[in-house]
Amino acid sequence: MVTPIVGEGTAEQTWRDWPATTRWPALPLDAAVAPLIVAPHPDDEILGVAGLMAMLDAAELVAVTDGEASHPGSTVHTQAELAAIRRAETAEALRRLGLGDAPVHRLGQPDGKIDEDAVAEALTGLLTPGRWCLATWRDDGHPDHEAVGRAAARACEATGAVLLEYPIWTWHWATPDDPRVPWHRAYRIDLTPAARAAKAAAIAAFPSQIAPLGPEPADAAILPPHVLARFARPFEVVFR
Repeated sequence: MVTPIVGEGTAEQTWRDWPATTRWPALPLDAAVAPLIVAPHPDDEILGVAGLMAMLDAAELVAVTDGEASHPGSTVHTQAELAAIRRAETAEALRRLGLGDAPVHRLGQPDGKIDEDAVAEALTGLLTPGRWCLATWRDDGHPDHEAVGRAAARACEATGAVLLEYPIWTWHWATPDDPRVPWHRAYRIDLTPAARAAKAAAIAAFPSQIAPLGPEPADAAILPPHVLARFARPFEVVFR
């Protein structure tokens, strides 16, 4: 369900005014072992579930790509330089969450050309029955997010792991009560003040995404304020 991600999308205030969010059941924080967190690009996991990671105080990360194609026409950095920058930003974000020692598996998949079969195979080797696997939602609208979501679903089905899908770009293109979104599977994760603060600090660890790389349009911020507002909520959402 790849969806054009254009304009400013649905305003965060519209989501905050939607009463359905208050009725979603709370996700029981009963993970028996550290959850496997799967990120198509550096920062997806932080935007989606950094608060949950902070509250569980445990995580194992699978970085599918290094996000080298975030600014394909950059006049400031090459793709190799961007990959190195974004790897370093991930490490700093984990440190700010108190997870600086968390294992990180780097699959080295090309940004924008993810091999879904290879990702499914890698995840299958890391998952066990009942273990939580958090990955981007299969219909999030971004092709890499969707490929990772499908791969995670396959791996969970093969291993008996528990799939929890976190939306990212859905908040941009969807609207409250949008029939394309499985709201009936939504669970809410209410964040403690400490987790909210840790998440905000972790997001700020990605200057390559939240600030312009330079003055040219090709170097514009990928995550401007109207996008970041969606991830400053006092709660996070997963589909189970």
